[in-house]
Amino acid sequence: MTNDKQDEDFMVFRFYAKMLFIMVFICMLPSNGRTAGSMAPMDAPGFVLEDLSGNKVTLEQYRGRVVLLDFWATWCPPCLESIPKLVELQEKYGEQGLVVLGVSLDDHIQFNNGYMKKFKDVFRINYTIIKGEMKVALDYYGDEKMAVPTAFVINRAGEIVDKHVGYSPGDLEKSIKKLL
Repeated sequence: MTNDKQDEDFMVFRFYAKMLFIMVFICMLPSNGRTAGSMAPMDAPGFVLEDLSGNKVTLEQYRGRVVLLDFWATWCPPCLESIPKLVELQEKYGEQGLVVLGVSLDDHIQFNNGYMKKFKDVFRINYTIIKGEMKVALDYYGDEKMAVPTAFVINRAGEIVDKHVGYSPGDLEKSIKKLL
């Protein structure tokens, strides 16, 4: 067996192993773990992360725009389900000031080896995907358990005003429309 074939088989195995793990984890979550509308505005933690081209992306560069910061992973079924809605939101509200940023919690190998670029093409993702880091995730999740997908809605002043845990069609759009 060639090294390329072994690497591909290993990646497929890891994908399914992660998928099984996350499915078990998600089954243990409440059916709607969404927290929305219950947050007092708080400053969103700043970050400097890399996009798929290796460019630095900061939250500060989007000050004055509404930001939907979505923590997700390719091995997460609800994350995959939410991608078409995020694409739609970016397309529908981008000109009104919405910026969708997908913070990938996939491992760095998947992010850097071309897999993520192919993934973005296959899913026709029209928003920026950035490589997540544990420090940034901890800054946003705080003491709460990390679950994906989790989307933070950040107003034009750079404050988190809403948080959605899990995927519930329509809820993100309601939050965004209030700010645009």
